[in-house]
Amino acid sequence: MSSIVGQLVEPYATALMSVAKSNNVTEDFGNQMRSLIDLLKNSPELQDFLGSPVVKGEDKKAVITRMLGEEVHPYLRNFLMLLVDRGRILFLAEIAQEYLALLRKLNQTVLAEVTSAVELNDGQKHMVVEQIKARTGAQNVELDLKIDREILGGVIIKAGSQLFDASIRGQLRRIGMSLTVG
Repeated sequence: MSSIVGQLVEPYATALMSVAKSNNVTEDFGNQMRSLIDLLKNSPELQDFLGSPVVKGEDKKAVITRMLGEEVHPYLRNFLMLLVDRGRILFLAEIAQEYLALLRKLNQTVLAEVTSAVELNDGQKHMVVEQIKARTGAQNVELDLKIDREILGGVIIKAGSQLFDASIRGQLRRIGMSLTVG
């Protein structure tokens, strides 16, 4: 995220976290923000609509209200309307990501990006979580799972600044490097 976008996003995410804490709904907002991120990720049309300077604010608000229904917390709905009013709704995904980062910090949770060649079963996910807890000292771990068939097998785990490459592709690369050096 560029520093200019960060300067726009951080105050909104911090304000939302403050509202969530004072109303004891930090986890609810977190779940709703994850849903919004997924929705935006899977709908480029929605992103274009919300980000368009030609679409009127009232139209954006109407779509947001219809899209969310009654499922979203009223304070979060008001927050989204405020973003429309201030012309910041196009930064919704970034604000949501920043909110989730604040929530992880609050909950002493580390975000781990786990890339595997195939989908991990529950037992494998549990082993990865325990390994990350041991390596980072975190209380909780949130997994961001990705599939990349090119790693051939094993996993690549990125947690904070730590990278653990236990993929077959990584092992082959290390063997290749040791053969060329030796």
